[in-house]
Amino acid sequence: MFALCQPQVDKWLAARPKPAQAIPMPDLKSSLQSFITRLPKVELHVHLEGAVRPETLRELALNKSGLRQKVGEWISERRAQQYRYGSFQQFLVAFGIVTLLLEKPQDYALATTRLLEWLAEQNVQYAEIIFSAGVVLWKKQSVDAVFEAVAGAAEEAEPRTGVRVRWIFDAVRHFGLDHVREVLRWAGHYRSRGVVAFGIGGDEERGPARLFPDIFQEARDQGLHGVAHAGEACGPESIRDAVELLGVERIGHGLTAIRDPHVMTLLRERRIPLEVCPTSNVATGLIARFEDHPLPKFLEAGLVVTLNSDDPAMFGTSLQEEFLEAARCFGFSRETLAALCINAARASFLGEDEKQKLCEEIMRAAT
Repeated sequence: MFALCQPQVDKWLAARPKPAQAIPMPDLKSSLQSFITRLPKVELHVHLEGAVRPETLRELALNKSGLRQKVGEWISERRAQQYRYGSFQQFLVAFGIVTLLLEKPQDYALATTRLLEWLAEQNVQYAEIIFSAGVVLWKKQSVDAVFEAVAGAAEEAEPRTGVRVRWIFDAVRHFGLDHVREVLRWAGHYRSRGVVAFGIGGDEERGPARLFPDIFQEARDQGLHGVAHAGEACGPESIRDAVELLGVERIGHGLTAIRDPHVMTLLRERRIPLEVCPTSNVATGLIARFEDHPLPKFLEAGLVVTLNSDDPAMFGTSLQEEFLEAARCFGFSRETLAALCINAARASFLGEDEKQKLCEEIMRAAT
């Protein structure tokens, strides 16, 4: 049932007692929450800008008098709408306030510090955070100044929080080839500061994968891993092209893979991990309910699946909450929840020894 990638992990799972039936969530809510809390977690798909919580927004607005009232109104509106958006475009409009508040390098540094503190509260041991270098360029800010502030804040917070961080530089695919190549240039420049991967997000239709094979080859030549948002708001062909044309090592979302058995087979046979983000897909109107996410079907089909939060502050969620909701909605056993954590550790861009240590830590906590 579980798409794990390491024999020792398989032996651990085989030795675990199998539940006779799905966990009765209401009766075991407290116990289950305690189990999820103590699980060491790995976050592979979280956007720095999308993880700025309301209290951090208020901090950022303190010295921006013109935005204080607007921030308060924005927070009230999000809560009234239960962090749901009618469409992906409406989400982008709402995201505009965060863009306005992240004005200076020190704003990004504060957002980074607060994110690591939040991840620590959820027992996240390792995170590969998506830095939207493409958006920074679009805002005509200095990537150099902003990322130096971000990296410095992370380096200061890591020993204090216990959260290890690496970075994925993300380009806006529909901004064109020159833009995407510029983001790759910055990603390569900052490899020594913890940038491990290069990826593309944005409109899959206006920025199809077929435009970027040469750029992803350049990324590999520079020693960077490749990732892509695909199959989020576009069909399974976007996933296939990301794998076959770009050679990506992980797929962000991959929601529509379930529509095409050939794409499912491709993902299973090539062991391409999916970074699924169910609450995100509900919030942007791509699915109606958390229960409608194909996560259980992905697992049953033998795909490598990881659970992530995407833009958690924008969607009123967290990685901890994603695990709780997956357990409630799908009746996942504790070993399934632990397996999702192990999948994420194995799918990370850590070295093999570090992956192994993290897997062992997860197994100890789950026993």
